[in-house]
Amino acid sequence: MTTSAHSPELTLPGHLDHRRLTTLLGYHLAQATVPTNNVFKSHITETFNLNKLEFTILMLLVANEEVTPKRLSRAMNVPASNMTLIVDRLENRELVERLRSEEDRRVQYLQLTRKGIKLTREVVAVADTMEHDLLSHLTKAEQAILFELLKKIAIHRMA
Repeated sequence: MTTSAHSPELTLPGHLDHRRLTTLLGYHLAQATVPTNNVFKSHITETFNLNKLEFTILMLLVANEEVTPKRLSRAMNVPASNMTLIVDRLENRELVERLRSEEDRRVQYLQLTRKGIKLTREVVAVADTMEHDLLSHLTKAEQAILFELLKKIAIHRMA
């Protein structure tokens, strides 16, 4: 199929016609991950040696009390066995620690260590810059609409 359209909306890098794909939500989400992955990599992964799951765990731990691996697993839609491996990595880096519940010794809570708290503070500051870089071409109203629409889509995973 050839096309005479050369507008940025109708062609990809490599000058391929992607009009058929532009009606698919998954395609737009995948395309949006290209710049977000690149910015995350340069701001967080290369600076702090954290992947997206590790970053998310640190952010959730700093914002919540009495977090268990099971709760993290459900919140992040990550299998429990994978969550154990990720938490092990963070524990080996001395960023998180496991604490047994006083009420129920079978329950383990996760919390940030001093090193984890320090790193998380640094990451938060950099994440703010990262978000600004990603969203600066959108107005505040467009950003709010984008986030609201994405939340409406994400809420259906719980249904």
